[in-house]
Amino acid sequence: MEMSLAVKHDDGATARMHVPVMVAEVRDLLCAHGPRVVVDATLGTGGHAAAMLEATQARLIGLDRDTDALAVARERLAAFGDRATLRHADFGQIAEVVRDCGVEAADAILADLGMSSFALDDSERGFSFRFEGPLDMRMDRSQQLRAYDLVNEDSEADLADILHRWGEERAARRIARSIVEARRRRPIETTGELRAIVERVLGPRRGGGVHPATRTFQALRIAVNREMESLAGFLASAPGLLSAGGRLAVIAYHSLEDRAVKERMRELARTDDYKAITRKVMKPSDAEVASNPRARSARLRCLEREMVQ
Repeated sequence: MEMSLAVKHDDGATARMHVPVMVAEVRDLLCAHGPRVVVDATLGTGGHAAAMLEATQARLIGLDRDTDALAVARERLAAFGDRATLRHADFGQIAEVVRDCGVEAADAILADLGMSSFALDDSERGFSFRFEGPLDMRMDRSQQLRAYDLVNEDSEADLADILHRWGEERAARRIARSIVEARRRRPIETTGELRAIVERVLGPRRGGGVHPATRTFQALRIAVNREMESLAGFLASAPGLLSAGGRLAVIAYHSLEDRAVKERMRELARTDDYKAITRKVMKPSDAEVASNPRARSARLRCLEREMVQ
């Protein structure tokens, strides 16, 4: 989850630069013990990675499934030379990627589970109901499944299950029924069309509350990208990649993610091999939320692998 800042170049093009969420907290947690190998499992455009490389002499391995974001990160991290190794991969494949890079253990691992503004604010990617665009929502555009396919081809029951399970949407059945009724007339092709369907069911946003389409769009994005399956794979393998004294930090943004992270870290902390570094979840400061409202839901947790006795 990153804040997007527009910078005008001489040629009139606009480039988006990104400020990572809770960068000082991540740097303090993961860099204080002088890590030699750092893994940023959700690299994005490289904001957290640049901060950690600047704070240490570590080698960094960065993963991301978004090739567009990787291209920006590669340019951003070029100054660090061969200290930064970037890979196009899903963060659930962290063990495979790390070992393919010839690394047996990492001293610090980070996963920021938020959506980058780089993708969120790109109307052609179809992630946001705020912009008119195609119903796509693929983080990795080499995969075939799109939000369009789920919305226009899944059964009413399956759509309701997606909205309820991944969006925790109470009106899942009503929204699914309205989607199916609308697509009988013609395919639902754009974010604006889907947003309008949800608004007809739930009504428009009132005051400063959450937009009624938020949970529907979240649910479809999670389903398209199999985000919870990737998170489960990451949480299963990442702790075992830590060196003695190594730390794992995860930033989550919604209850489904944070619950999975919290339960896994509590499970590990009950053993003799790991201990919780964040006894209570860490949240962004009021100042950060004021400057970047998208940071408001961030929740940071950190775990450390015990030193060998």
